[in-house]
Amino acid sequence: MTANAPTTPAPGRLITFVGGDGAGKSTLAARLHQALNDADHTAILASKHSTDVLRDPELSAYLDRLNELVYRRDARVAQACSDHYWLLALASWYTLQDRLVIQPSLAAGTHVVLDNAHHKILARYAVNPDVATPLAQQVFAHLTEPDLVFFLNIGPRTALARKGSFTSLETGHSGGSDEDFIRYQDTVLNQMREQAERDAWLSLDVATMDRDQVFKAASAALADRLQLTV
Repeated sequence: MTANAPTTPAPGRLITFVGGDGAGKSTLAARLHQALNDADHTAILASKHSTDVLRDPELSAYLDRLNELVYRRDARVAQACSDHYWLLALASWYTLQDRLVIQPSLAAGTHVVLDNAHHKILARYAVNPDVATPLAQQVFAHLTEPDLVFFLNIGPRTALARKGSFTSLETGHSGGSDEDFIRYQDTVLNQMREQAERDAWLSLDVATMDRDQVFKAASAALADRLQLTV
């Protein structure tokens, strides 16, 4: 090896967030992403809106078209398609995001802060009697394992008070009342709590914390578990 041989960067870390609707996942993800870059780390924020593939406009355009099919569809189309279809459509999106955005970034030494990871999708399908849970688990099994998963634990009633409104999807299409939201979210959250314990996610009881306290706790976890100081 010569003195001028290029060095391979240390791989980046994948940081993801899990929690019910209204838990504050997107807020924390955006704040940690900014803090990492402010602290001279190289990090990107990936979400269901991220369709840019570095230096490849054709793949970016393809990813954007898939994103439109999955996340920007007409409401009538969403209702006409089956739960099995949406499971496989979501699996296609997460697969391409993982392969085209997340994996290359990690290999280049860039940390990836991933908002809207697939774990909530799994929890929703686990309480869906029309789709076999092993199928849902299998179609996401190949995705890159995160280095740190934050589980933002908050009851649905408190989350609803913070959100103020909700969509039909957030009630499992079970109705339009507050109680429909709370009932469905409770069921999904029980699945998340089981997985959090099983997979050793870092649980934050955000119902008792303000945004600054949540950020400080998450920052301390980054330093302790991943040696990333912000």
